Amino acid sequence: MNSQMKKYLIILIVLFPLLSRAQEKLEAIQQKLTETDPDQVTWSLQDCIDYAALNNLTVLDAQLDASSAAVNYKQSKQQRLPDLTGSASESYSRGYSIDPITSNYVNQDIFSTSTSLNTSITLFQGSQLNNQIDQNALLLDQSALFIEEAKNNITLSLTEAYLQALYYKEAIAVAQNTLTGSQQESKIAKSRYDAGAIAKKDYSDALSQEASNNYELIQAQNSYEAQLLLLRQLLELEPETNFDIVDPDIDYNGSTLLLNKVDVYHNALNTLPEIAASKLDIDISEKDLEIAKGAYLPTLSLTGSLGSGYTSIQDMSFTDQFDINFNQRLGLSLSVPIFNRGQTKANVQNAKINIEKANIALRTQEKELYNKVETAWRNARSSQEQLIAAEAARNAAKDSYELAQKQYEVGAINTTDLVLTQNTYSNAEQNYIQAKYLGILYAQLLQFYQGNEIKL
Repeated sequence: MNSQMKKYLIILIVLFPLLSRAQEKLEAIQQKLTETDPDQVTWSLQDCIDYAALNNLTVLDAQLDASSAAVNYKQSKQQRLPDLTGSASESYSRGYSIDPITSNYVNQDIFSTSTSLNTSITLFQGSQLNNQIDQNALLLDQSALFIEEAKNNITLSLTEAYLQALYYKEAIAVAQNTLTGSQQESKIAKSRYDAGAIAKKDYSDALSQEASNNYELIQAQNSYEAQLLLLRQLLELEPETNFDIVDPDIDYNGSTLLLNKVDVYHNALNTLPEIAASKLDIDISEKDLEIAKGAYLPTLSLTGSLGSGYTSIQDMSFTDQFDINFNQRLGLSLSVPIFNRGQTKANVQNAKINIEKANIALRTQEKELYNKVETAWRNARSSQEQLIAAEAARNAAKDSYELAQKQYEVGAINTTDLVLTQNTYSNAEQNYIQAKYLGILYAQLLQFYQGNEIKL
């Protein structure tokens, strides 16, 4: 077994378990879609991330780009090999002509057959072949980073969409509780109105509040369904797929310790694939410069051919002529660039410019990354403070609303005052769950930038 086959065998041994696990994961998730009771199909965030890594169109497109890069890398290595072409021709000439086999000048009908095998191999080309192979290897490595970047992007999109869905789902529960309370209050208002204890306006206000709360519930349900649709699209699921999300047991109180934002940034620089890909862009551009400089140097090639033929003017059989006319040729070809209208010089200059542009692109990417980390860190910090304030406001509003309900039951306050406290409590509840899920989102983002997995 040669070294190349050993290399491929090692790769297969390493990749086979990984591919098997990936396939098992996909089959497990797909099995969920074929359960007897489709209404029981619920997806955790990790289910979504695993499925999207195998099915999202952006990820699949990046994988196809990687396959193309692998083809280009393999083809560039084969440029070191000699080429081989075969040719055969059959001709007929009449009158004065040169026999293509014997080169005799004759005046008669000539039937001739010629065949040849030709080969050439590049011995030296300013190291352009080697540099092209090295560059394609870098492009292959970069394509793997682009796959990871695509997976990271879909992971972040799924995390944001999933947490938003959880927010809407909890908002439905809040709206339902508020509606239940207002329905009970409407019953009390009707009893008091029928007894003549309150004016019709108070009773109408109670009914109006019930209808308004019912509208809020419907709106929350619609928002949740729209968010589920977004998740389906991110997962590339069919529109008719029954889909719901798991309610994770999240115990988040905003007390997560925030790391130094500069440390988070440096961790992100060392872990995120887009930064590594930008660094490879510089190496790829430098290879372009070496390839361009190679055009200044001469090209040396080894050529060879085998050939034979048959002509009708010789009094010999076809087989005998092919044996006698068999010829072999071996030669060296040297091509020295002298002047090509400044094309090589322009290529070298453009390659140098592209190196500078690649460096600028890397610095820009690092700058954008720091802005993302800084924003996530500030938002995580502020969301912690907002959550504490929102929780205090919610608890106070809840106590106030419960007290108002008791006062309303005994006629101590009117419907307008009750509605006001109910709306205050409902808004405080919404602010609390919004602050909670924003805090979870930014905490997860910071975990992601530190190279940790996103988990709920």
